[in-house]
Amino acid sequence: MDKILNLGKYIFPLSFLLYAGLHLGKPEVGASFVPDYLPFPYFWNYFTLGCIVLFIVSAVIGKYDKLAYSLMALYVILMAVLVHLPRAMGHELGIENMTADLAREKELEMINVFRNIMVTGALMAFAKFVAKDKSVVG
Repeated sequence: MDKILNLGKYIFPLSFLLYAGLHLGKPEVGASFVPDYLPFPYFWNYFTLGCIVLFIVSAVIGKYDKLAYSLMALYVILMAVLVHLPRAMGHELGIENMTADLAREKELEMINVFRNIMVTGALMAFAKFVAKDKSVVG
């Protein structure tokens, strides 16, 4: 059973490949999440893609993995607070033209907030209990 459970240390970081694929395959979707006050949304989409890929590589090979988990936790919680929560409250969704579609978008953004909080907790737990290379982050 432990051999099966040990796969979790690879399955969890590799699941972020879905986000990397979205950023690469549909850059307009990733760019649409960049807040209006930040210029160059496609730059931020591809920058985020690079950070996600570096996180995955670091976590899988175990080099600087505690730092990678910690930085990814910071990124995910910042996404929840700075992107998804404002959108859940209707900002940048055109709340003045509220329709059933926009109401559904707000609901989905709130789900994103909850999901990001859960993923942040998991990333922090991995940083504390799974990461091996503690050379940068003690």
